[in-house]
Amino acid sequence: MTDTNAPFRNEALGDHTLDGVEVDASTATDPVSHFSRFVGIAASVLILVAAVATIWEVGSRYLLHSPTEWAFEVVMALIAGSWMLSAGYVTLNEGHIRISVISDLAPPRLRHGLELFGAVVGIAALFLLLSDASTRAYDAIANVERTGSAFNSPLPTLTRAFLAIGAALYLAQLLVNLHRTLVSAPAKAIVKAVAVLMAIYFAAGIGVALFGDDSVFAVVTNFVSGLSAALDPSKALALRQVDLGTLSIIMVLLLICLMMTGMPLGIVTLFVSVIIAIGFFGPRGLYLVSTNAAGLLEHYTLVAVPFFVLMAAILERAGVAEDLFDAMSVLAGNLRGGVAIQTVVVAVILAAMSGVMGGEIVMLGLVALPQMMRLGYDRKLSIGLICASGALATLIPPSIIMIVYGLSAEVGIGQLFIGGIVPGVLLAVCYAGYVLLRVHLNPALAPTASEAADAGLAAPRQLDRNKLISVAMAVALIFCVMGSIYAGIASVTESAAVGVVGALLIALVRGRLMGSTLLSSTLISTMAMVGTIMWLILGAISFVGIFNLVGGGDYLREIFLDLGLPAIGVIIAMMAVLLVLGTFMEWIAIVLITVPVFAPVVVALAPELGLTPSDAKLWFGILFVLNIQIYFLSPPFGPACFWLKSVAPKDVTLQEIFLSVLPFIAIQFVVLCLFIAFPDLVLWLPDLLAD
Repeated sequence: MTDTNAPFRNEALGDHTLDGVEVDASTATDPVSHFSRFVGIAASVLILVAAVATIWEVGSRYLLHSPTEWAFEVVMALIAGSWMLSAGYVTLNEGHIRISVISDLAPPRLRHGLELFGAVVGIAALFLLLSDASTRAYDAIANVERTGSAFNSPLPTLTRAFLAIGAALYLAQLLVNLHRTLVSAPAKAIVKAVAVLMAIYFAAGIGVALFGDDSVFAVVTNFVSGLSAALDPSKALALRQVDLGTLSIIMVLLLICLMMTGMPLGIVTLFVSVIIAIGFFGPRGLYLVSTNAAGLLEHYTLVAVPFFVLMAAILERAGVAEDLFDAMSVLAGNLRGGVAIQTVVVAVILAAMSGVMGGEIVMLGLVALPQMMRLGYDRKLSIGLICASGALATLIPPSIIMIVYGLSAEVGIGQLFIGGIVPGVLLAVCYAGYVLLRVHLNPALAPTASEAADAGLAAPRQLDRNKLISVAMAVALIFCVMGSIYAGIASVTESAAVGVVGALLIALVRGRLMGSTLLSSTLISTMAMVGTIMWLILGAISFVGIFNLVGGGDYLREIFLDLGLPAIGVIIAMMAVLLVLGTFMEWIAIVLITVPVFAPVVVALAPELGLTPSDAKLWFGILFVLNIQIYFLSPPFGPACFWLKSVAPKDVTLQEIFLSVLPFIAIQFVVLCLFIAFPDLVLWLPDLLAD
């Protein structure tokens, strides 16, 4: 995916289209780049294998009444492998998530300097992570660490090995990328020398693991260990003597400042984690960072993410969006503003099929926007509606944001999905109601179908049988995937795997699967997209872990609890913080940094709010996602606006898009206030289905 008119580079479920990373790196001929490309493509196949294994488990349980003992751990190992093995491919294509708005405004010389600075910081952070992660991997392999389950697989060993391999691929490709961008011969020589020294160090580590501490390889590792002990920065920095308030401010400011340089956000959070860990605990603090990172690879809930992304990618390439739009154009009839209403309906259906917002906005921008403009619809009304409707994928299940929130707040994903139905549908109804009100107050904003036909703007349309079948299958897929979750028949991950198979079936029926590159291209785009997400989550998890260990989390929680505000006032204060963070920070970072702080506060306030702790976290989760929706549309960095700009006609400017979304932001804000004031609007459906 190219960086077309967007200030964010490849924000996988945030700031780019569904096609994943497609930056042209075909000119790279060095061995490392070849290896990164090969391993990345191979890693993409692991996602499909994991989906098939999950389907096998579902079939064994319900058809054969013989649940497997191996599926869970095998699937987890496959997905962990795909996450980490994609690191080199994503780095080769410069696909890691970054905020480049500030750096893009800088003069070319300064921008180049910031890029070099980011590369150096990334190399340092990855080297420090790998220096500990590789040691843990060697120990795990030597001891063959196992799960202790009925299947007793070596999953812990594999996850630690995958983390080390992923960090090594990332580091090696980053060094190659840096070398490729440098012009100065001395600078290139320095990069080569650094690469050789690092290779010697890690090769020596392997030698010690194989031949013992008495081998010749220990000379190198002991020298580096002695050097790190002598240079221990924890004594000089004395961070243990710094009060929690000052330390928390230092960490947050360092995080924000590095983000603004345009370096990958995963590297930013990882670097801050490593620096604080070393500065606070000494060199042994790296163990805390690598342990948090390795633990992430065993979160089964996150397996649903690549499955949902793959399902969405297949449906997009199969042309389901066009079929839905064509079918709805007939059902809209002669209603004034009918095409706008069908756009909202299609957006809701697409959201329920994917949970991936970026691809939905791009699809609507390619399919609906030209149609609305051709029929004489008001430009600003059309643009704003497409941005707002496309953003519904953040709220309508299966929402990827809800999965990440549920992981961070320890809330059931199924409950979050159910809780998002009413707010998502209500928001869609509000969008449609706003459009209908506007066009009836001013009919010139949107002609009817007959008026468009009389003016020669549109020919009468007929519902094609194949399109009707495609739409029916897509709707049936939604009911199968979401219905299996709500009915408790299958877990979120299992339902996502069912969605992958269903999407493949739809593509097959539409004739888009056999003899095409659909499957290979969607697997690669999914691998690249999820790979970018996982490194950001990995860095954020490491940051949160260190932040909590030094006491920052407790400090911030006490601040909120000691504000002297009523419970609802504290909730509003949290919403205000999220709105501010949304102006410059990516949504995954917001989730993983704020939720571990906010969720315990919400639980503590639950009695005062008249809610149970579980209901309080569920309600706050929906408020959180509604807040994130506002972020996606809000100028000046609203990702949805830049996604639409990337596919809109050239005469559609960013300023026009920003002005067009303002009424819909106002609607989002009103709906957010409504659900703050009346928590039962969120909770009644989950409580009803729970009974």
